[in-house]
Amino acid sequence: MPAPDPPAPIRDSARLADLPARFGAADSIATDTEFNRSSSYRPQLCLVQLAADGELALLDMLAELDPAPLVSLLTTSPALKLFHAASQDLEVLLLALDILPNRIFDTQIAAGLLGYPAQVGYAALVADLLGVELDKGATRTDWSRRPLSARQLAYAAADVVHLHELYGRLRERLAALGREDWALEDSERLLDPARYRVVPEQAWERLAAIPYLPVAVQRRARALAAWRERRAQRIDRPRQWVLSDKLLLLIAQANPRDPQALARIPDLPPAIARRQGQQIIAALAAAERTPAEDIVQRQRPAPPDEAMLKQLAAMVRARAAELDIAPELLATRRELAALLRGETEQRVTSGWRREVIGRQLLDLL
Repeated sequence: MPAPDPPAPIRDSARLADLPARFGAADSIATDTEFNRSSSYRPQLCLVQLAADGELALLDMLAELDPAPLVSLLTTSPALKLFHAASQDLEVLLLALDILPNRIFDTQIAAGLLGYPAQVGYAALVADLLGVELDKGATRTDWSRRPLSARQLAYAAADVVHLHELYGRLRERLAALGREDWALEDSERLLDPARYRVVPEQAWERLAAIPYLPVAVQRRARALAAWRERRAQRIDRPRQWVLSDKLLLLIAQANPRDPQALARIPDLPPAIARRQGQQIIAALAAAERTPAEDIVQRQRPAPPDEAMLKQLAAMVRARAAELDIAPELLATRRELAALLRGETEQRVTSGWRREVIGRQLLDLL
């Protein structure tokens, strides 16, 4: 079915107010977002696309819109919200509107459970299952530009108008294999806000090296990571623009006592020492007041038993081959190595994976 000509974007709250009435009775609502993020901490939500029961709406989120009807529709409507590769869309909705949908189905996840590559793209899936070739020429475009071009609007509309038929085809195949619940379970995993929202005091967890540093250095690195996150949030710039991971660790190691000592750290841009030097020194000083018992220095984990790791990986590959899915959808090498270290609370040991392969892996340990 060819995509219809997209409607004009909704740019005023009066037109948006009837959104729940137009879409609220649908069993499923195809949903997508367009956003910009290259130079900001938070993604700039530019457009939201919705389609259901022959209705299509493009919401211009840069206009002066009251988002309440959209929020209500996505968070309280019983309809299943359909996405493809939902993670980025969900992050944008959470950071821009402070919401996550109540029920979702991710067609990329579903396709992976049917033997497609784990990261299969929307256009490839539409072409294979529906025989429709999509124009992806607007993939890398400036969605903040106004007015949006006809090509941009057609691209945005195409991202939702095929989702219902795609969902129907995928659901039919999943049901035949008894895997529909698998897709719903894995889709629901994406609705954890902790996946997308960083608390400054926990920002250090994104730097894998920190737990293995000496306790005194850890204190300083954690404090710098929290300072960097708060500043990035406040000025709305990427955290790496505020201070790179490499420089953060160098400063924590060097422990400068004043901006002049900070400026002498190799490769530190002079502007950072000049403009943020006092804040960085204050963060380092505050770190000294963190109780040492609150920080544990971890030892680098010993390399896993390679023979056992290969045995577990072989079991996963064999089971994946039986299911005709990619092995990483069952368990990654990192997860298997964690199992060997005694970390049994893994994705592979919970939910549907536990019965499919998880119990066998645990029995082998």
